[in-house]
Amino acid sequence: VQLQASGGGLVQAGGSLRLSCAASGQTFRDYNMAWFRQAPGKERQSVAVIRWSSGTTYYTNSVKGRFTISRDSAKNTVSLLMNSLKPEDTAVYYCAAAAVGTGRYEYWGQGTLVTVSS
Repeated sequence: VQLQASGGGLVQAGGSLRLSCAASGQTFRDYNMAWFRQAPGKERQSVAVIRWSSGTTYYTNSVKGRFTISRDSAKNTVSLLMNSLKPEDTAVYYCAAAAVGTGRYEYWGQGTLVTVSS
């Protein structure tokens, strides 16, 4: 199983970025897919979650209305569209997968750095 994250970069405040996570090695239909982020000196936090089968989403309060998580079953990818980016969104972003009902993210992609300049 492999999760491959991409799409990070440097963007000015107010700008947008789209992160992608290519999932391979098994079907993720019975999984929750998530994006986490970790800023320097801070704990890793869940940013957005999507249940693969239903498309139900969850967002942490600080990104609601700005970020959108989605999945493409045909391409086996999960995306995070980030709009109205703020300097406080600067972090390394990770995609992860947890089997529904376990609450444990067992698969992780490598991080992709998002830097938002003021």
